[in-house]
Amino acid sequence: VLDASWYPPKERNARQEFKERHIPGASFFDIEECRDKSSPYDFMLPSESQFADYVGGLGVSNDTHVVVYDGDEVGTFYAPRAWWMFRAFGHKEVSVLNGGFKNWVKEGHPVTAEVTQPTPAVFKARLNRALVKTFDEMVQNVSSLKFQVVDSRPEGRFRGTELDQGLESGHIPGAVNIPFHSFLSETGHEKSIEEIQEIFREKKVDLSKPLTATCRKGVTACQIALAAFLCGKRDVAVYDGSWSEWFHRAPPHYKVSEVKRSK
Repeated sequence: VLDASWYPPKERNARQEFKERHIPGASFFDIEECRDKSSPYDFMLPSESQFADYVGGLGVSNDTHVVVYDGDEVGTFYAPRAWWMFRAFGHKEVSVLNGGFKNWVKEGHPVTAEVTQPTPAVFKARLNRALVKTFDEMVQNVSSLKFQVVDSRPEGRFRGTELDQGLESGHIPGAVNIPFHSFLSETGHEKSIEEIQEIFREKKVDLSKPLTATCRKGVTACQIALAAFLCGKRDVAVYDGSWSEWFHRAPPHYKVSEVKRSK
C-alpha cells in the first residue's frame, strides 16, 4: 500500500501528514523524488532504472500487488498518477483505493502513526512507450489526428479564460475537455462504469479508438486514463509534458485560447 499524496507546499505537508496517520503498513510514495529532476517541467517520468530503484526501496517487486491512495479532499487526486506510472513501467498489478484516504477514515477503518520499514525488493522496470506521448508526437497529431486528445483541466483553463497556475492557458488544437472531477461522485468515489461511459459519449470520445490524455503537468490526465481503464480501455496514453511543456514549446497558432494573447 502506497500513499501518493502531494499538495502545494503552502497548503499542506503530505509527508508530515503521512507520519501522523496513514493506512497501517503503507509506505510514502514521494512524487517529488520519483521523477526526472533534470527536466524543466514538473513530475516528468524518471528513467527505468530510477523508477526501479525507487519502488524497489519501498519493498515493491514485480510480483507485488500495489494499492495507491492519497489524502486529497476530492477523494483521489495524485494516486492515479502513481497508478499510471507503475503501468507505464510495465507493472499491471496496481490498483487505486476507491474514495481515497478521506473515505477510508470516514468509514472507520484503522489508521496509524507507526512507520514500517519495508524490506527492499528487486523491481525490473520496462517503459511501455505506447502509454506515454512526447511533445513531437502531440505536434504531429494536430495534423494527422491519429488519436483523440482529452484534456482534464477545469473548463476555464481549457478555454483560456483563467490563468493556469501562473501560465496563460488554453488548449491543444482538437482537444476535448472533460474536467477530471467529472468522473468522481460527491463523496469522492469513482462514478459507475455506466456513468463514466456516458460522460465519454456526451463528449463524443470513442473508447474503441486511440486516446491520449493531457492536463497541466501530467497528473489529473491520469484520471482520464483510469476512468477509461474502468470501462475496459487499457491503452490510454498520457502526454507527460502536458500544458506546461506545450505552452513553452508549441508555436502560437497551436495554442487555442478565447483570450487574445500578449505578444
